[in-house]
Amino acid sequence: MRREELDSHRSTPTRRGPGTPEKLGPATPPEPPSSGRVRPAGRCALPYLLAGIAFVLYELLSVVRHLTGRTTGFDLGIFEQVVRNYAHFDIPISELKGPGVNILGDHFSPILAVLGPVYLLFPGPITLLTVQAAAFALSVVPITRLAIDTCGPRLGGVLGAAYALSWGIQSAVAFDFHETCLAVVFVAFCVERLYRQEWWAAFAYALPLLLVKEDLGLTVAAIGLYIVLRGPRRTGILLAVVGVAACCLTVLVLIPHFNVYGQNTYLGQASGTVGNPLVRLVMPLQKLETVLMLLAPTAFLALRSPILVIALPTIAWRFWATNPAYWGTDLHYSAVLMPVVFAAAAAAVPQVHAVVGAALPRYARRFRQLVGAWCVVFVVLLFVHSPVGQLLQGAAWRPVISSAEREALAIVPDQATVAAENSLAPQLTNRTTVYLFPGFPNRQLRPDWVAVIDPPMPGLAPVDQQLAAIRQLPVLGYELADRREQVSLYRLTR
Repeated sequence: MRREELDSHRSTPTRRGPGTPEKLGPATPPEPPSSGRVRPAGRCALPYLLAGIAFVLYELLSVVRHLTGRTTGFDLGIFEQVVRNYAHFDIPISELKGPGVNILGDHFSPILAVLGPVYLLFPGPITLLTVQAAAFALSVVPITRLAIDTCGPRLGGVLGAAYALSWGIQSAVAFDFHETCLAVVFVAFCVERLYRQEWWAAFAYALPLLLVKEDLGLTVAAIGLYIVLRGPRRTGILLAVVGVAACCLTVLVLIPHFNVYGQNTYLGQASGTVGNPLVRLVMPLQKLETVLMLLAPTAFLALRSPILVIALPTIAWRFWATNPAYWGTDLHYSAVLMPVVFAAAAAAVPQVHAVVGAALPRYARRFRQLVGAWCVVFVVLLFVHSPVGQLLQGAAWRPVISSAEREALAIVPDQATVAAENSLAPQLTNRTTVYLFPGFPNRQLRPDWVAVIDPPMPGLAPVDQQLAAIRQLPVLGYELADRREQVSLYRLTR
């Protein structure tokens, strides 16, 4: 079916029957690209080719990081403990967070239970890293399909590749494993369905977000708001109400219920002196830099599309929180925003092209080339310092944990209890019960083994605190069992 016929078909109200997507309500389908016929993305192999390449890059990056000893207990070790318990139908306890700590009392992410069967077949941290790589790569498919539909194969392919190499996705891949990867998949497919005005399909893709993390209830509500503005109001209102209700339920009831202390410890990051709310949301300047980095990869075209409203809740809670880790471009917090920004930009291209064509017809033919060039230049400028780009440098392949140090860790028997320094923890969580050193051992809990970096390196705990804890080990009944380079292994003897 030609693109013009497809758009005409979408814009015509139809009577719904059982199983037919809802088409009623205000509909403003995007204008087709003016560059002629567009190959339907559904019959184009490019989205799947880009996804395959992205998977290889993501998998290589994350596995190399783990095998060279660059992953940590916070957070790969934590998630492996949780999924390992799910795999054996146990309560999702993470000893790295503390003895008996149910992870559902920290963040509400019950969707991780679906990874249990996969982990049971392939136990180990690399399984989680592979699942994450596959999830992020899968999200490339709907974003590229949407971009091809709106921009044509050339610019659509460029936008798809720019999304796959976007800094938000790469930062998430380079920071261990997080449940965010599952959210990115659902958001990517959801925004594609929103663009195609397949409202109930978008509704279905939005609902699983409620099981990924507690704050995503607000994202679901924003998706509902978009449907209210662009589609059937009742459907949008229903989804918005479900999103807000689910967020309140998880944040105020479920998380405190599962929490060891009967409270949601993260709510404190939303308190404190409010002052001027606008100043709190935009200052310090690091927050504005983050917004700039979100919009710049697509030449700020996302500002032209109402799809961008879906990103507002995540941006708002991050900037309102008092934790500076949420404000910047590091870690995994921006990954869920990437499909929204790129989908909004792709949807805006035909509209902006029409405006440019009317105002500056001489430059209309070059519009798509300029947008594509901008995206390519932006990716290239960041590539050298990006996590994937660093794979081209020899330092990324040099082990942080040597083979001798791994041999020392192998002395710890399976099923033992061990207190391990943060950088050593994910090397042990697949076969032992791991607590975090230097919080443990103490007089209340003494694991069978202790694995430390000696002399200590800066990490979660200050060097001085680690040194003091190492000196205290003999007092607690531990003797040095083995030492290989910087890894020292202590065994409980009394």
